[in-house]
Amino acid sequence: MPNDAPSAATATATDHLPLSGLVVLDLTLARAGPTAVRHLADWGADVIRIEPPPTPGAEDIAGNRDGFDFQNLHRNKRAIQLNLKDPAGHEAFMRLARTADVVIENMRAQVKHRLKVAYDDVRAVNPRIVYGSISGFGQDGPYGHRAGVDQIAQGMGGLMSITGLPGQGPVRVGIPIDDLTAGNLLAMGIMMALFDRTRTGVGRWVQTSLLEAQIFMLDFQAARWLMAGEVAKQAGNDHPTGIPTGVFPTSDGNINIAASSARLWERFCDTIGKPEWKAVEAWKTQKGRSADRAAINAAIGAVTRTQPANHWIELFESNGIPCGPIYSIDQVFADPQVQHLRMARMMKSPVIGDKPVVASALNISGFEKDIRLPTPAAGSSTDAVLQSVGYSPAEVAELRRKGVI
Repeated sequence: MPNDAPSAATATATDHLPLSGLVVLDLTLARAGPTAVRHLADWGADVIRIEPPPTPGAEDIAGNRDGFDFQNLHRNKRAIQLNLKDPAGHEAFMRLARTADVVIENMRAQVKHRLKVAYDDVRAVNPRIVYGSISGFGQDGPYGHRAGVDQIAQGMGGLMSITGLPGQGPVRVGIPIDDLTAGNLLAMGIMMALFDRTRTGVGRWVQTSLLEAQIFMLDFQAARWLMAGEVAKQAGNDHPTGIPTGVFPTSDGNINIAASSARLWERFCDTIGKPEWKAVEAWKTQKGRSADRAAINAAIGAVTRTQPANHWIELFESNGIPCGPIYSIDQVFADPQVQHLRMARMMKSPVIGDKPVVASALNISGFEKDIRLPTPAAGSSTDAVLQSVGYSPAEVAELRRKGVI
């Protein structure tokens, strides 16, 4: 990692970002791997996305390049095309890897070994490399050879058994949570390995999987089983252990209310105009409220449905009781706090025009997180990247003639 960076106080988006000087080779596909890469790209790394040259009549492995998904995932990168199956293409990759800091991939284990771009292959030419991998179920073991996708991991990782209404049957979460979580975790692991490298001079292989990410995200629900032998069930919109926490009706929609602690419960009763609820013996403890949650929810709903959502949100918030609206996605981006946070940032693309994409959720003092580079066209930086590692224009032209790039 660079040691001569200017201080954060003087850094600007145009001359320096936290990861400026870091070179990343991106071999990822789908979503989990690109999610990890996006963290590094957004914060200044020079990310070189490597894809195979197009095959006549074959479908583009990237899918719809101009669509919202690809454009949102692959901003702030450069892109090259390189046939890793060709010896000349493999040599070009290894020449790039010799001076790179990070390689990230989410291929099946046997694929990267067959292409000879696995960790041991790259480490042989660059012992400082930090190599990041995401798989479906782990790099080895009984399921190490299997391909994995988000919904399969949601099911195998227990999430679908606790999502949805009681008795509804398994329900997937509305986002690819395992892909996203695995990508987030890998990015964090890569930064740990880079920090370790500043002391040791040696790179590491950082791995996670969709299954591990999902089990990690079970968090207290997993701990309930491991430590207390309790198997969590579906609880719908109710918090599984903290009552009352859930969705309640108003005269013009629904709201979330969270008032599960003893102190919040008493304050909630007073605020909603039902101080007598504090005297109900069965409702005085969390255990008692949990056992009688249906009656409590019905009693709360009978009151909240008499006024509009904003009335309750303002009333509860003014009394320190967490409460909030339940938005559709268009309403999310219309919210004044979301606009203040600038979670939609404009990307200026010569291909699709000026379009907003989802911003990084991180904020680091002294740095901006605007979109520096639009999502690149396939292979748009091939010549420049290869020439930067010693290929002459004539050699690049010959590689193109042979279909290597």
